[in-house]
Amino acid sequence: MFFSILKIAISACVIAFASWLSNKKPDLAGFIIALPLGTMLVLLFSYAEYHDPVASVRFAKSILVAVPMSLLFFVPFLLADKLQFSFWGLYASGFALLVAGYFAHGFILRQF
Repeated sequence: MFFSILKIAISACVIAFASWLSNKKPDLAGFIIALPLGTMLVLLFSYAEYHDPVASVRFAKSILVAVPMSLLFFVPFLLADKLQFSFWGLYASGFALLVAGYFAHGFILRQF
């Protein structure tokens, strides 16, 4: 239970620090927030809790492959002028591409 509370406190402090910094040094705060902070914290917390470097590396590889796959959701919105779909058509198409991306993610990971 203590470790869970510690993880929440650290995560909150990182967000609060970036928010505070945004008034003092907005360029630096923007760079910090653009970092994959959530991913960095989760990898750190996962390793600290389970001490499994193999699982941590696999987890990081999965994230690396998943990030571009998750962007597939936005492709129909990018092509909205050409597709002439309603919002819900674009949304459903994006969701379908996201599902396809999930399966591609699994396939790619099996190659490594």
